[in-house]
Amino acid sequence: MNPRLLPLYATIAIFLVACVICYIQFPYMLSTRVLGNLLTDNAYLGIVAVGMTVVILSGGIDLSVGSVIAFSGVFIAVMLRDTGLPAPVVFVLLLIVTTAFGAAMGGLIHGLAMPPFIVTLAGMFLARGAAYMLTIDSVPIDDPFYEMLRKAYYLMPGKGRLTLIGMVMLLSFAVGMVIAHRTRFGASVYALGGGENTARLMGVQVGRTTVGIYAFSGFMAGLSGIVFSVYTGSGYPLATVGTELTAIAAVVIGGTLLTGGSGFVFGTFIGVMTMGLIQTYIVFDGTLSSWWTKIVIGGLLLLFIVLQKGLLRLTSARFSGGLA
Repeated sequence: MNPRLLPLYATIAIFLVACVICYIQFPYMLSTRVLGNLLTDNAYLGIVAVGMTVVILSGGIDLSVGSVIAFSGVFIAVMLRDTGLPAPVVFVLLLIVTTAFGAAMGGLIHGLAMPPFIVTLAGMFLARGAAYMLTIDSVPIDDPFYEMLRKAYYLMPGKGRLTLIGMVMLLSFAVGMVIAHRTRFGASVYALGGGENTARLMGVQVGRTTVGIYAFSGFMAGLSGIVFSVYTGSGYPLATVGTELTAIAAVVIGGTLLTGGSGFVFGTFIGVMTMGLIQTYIVFDGTLSSWWTKIVIGGLLLLFIVLQKGLLRLTSARFSGGLA
């Protein structure tokens, strides 16, 4: 068995075991109605986690995404309230801004040889501050186009509703899988995750790839902000605090190595669904505190970090044995 697939298999196994436990205790949890709600409630997290997966595969990190989501919601709400522009035009303007913001961070990371942690931490404060400059209050979004988006859904068998934002999340994962696993850019991301010097020897244009990685993350954060604004119907500068850490947890639980170079976008999808399933189980149980979600996710995160450490040792031992 390819040792790189072990974290992915472990993620899928944990998710399936969780599904069995949920079904035994609450059979209705596996209905299409609950599935539709699960996809809708975690849509914004899943979308931003796609961008975070690509960043972590490259060996980087992006701490700005939670603030970018909040900025996106505020930007949309204020623009719709004050300018009268159609919502699709505002969406396009927002995605241009967030993509450029991500590209600028990528340019600083490469051009100044600065750690991604520091640059994206600065980006986190910058985006949150920009949101507060637009407004300090929660701004409701009252737009006919938004009403149409909220009412759009596909009725699944069992009368479960797959909402438009749930479809956007699924499409985002599908596109993310193609980009990461079937394109030259994706191959460059994996190569960069294996080490910058190694990537250069393989002919990877490190600067262009780095800018592209963080531009993609900025785009996905902006798209997540659009979805979150549809989900909540408002823009609030204090929204989605800590979402960047939740997205990182979903990526790691999905089997992607924090050191980069190994992982799968599909694994992140399973990670997001696992986290959502835990929250849904707690709601169905009714006797457990919501803080148990954090505790279980923390335990899973620790488990996968230990698994990754063992995987790295196993790979290193095999490599040493091959050289011997």
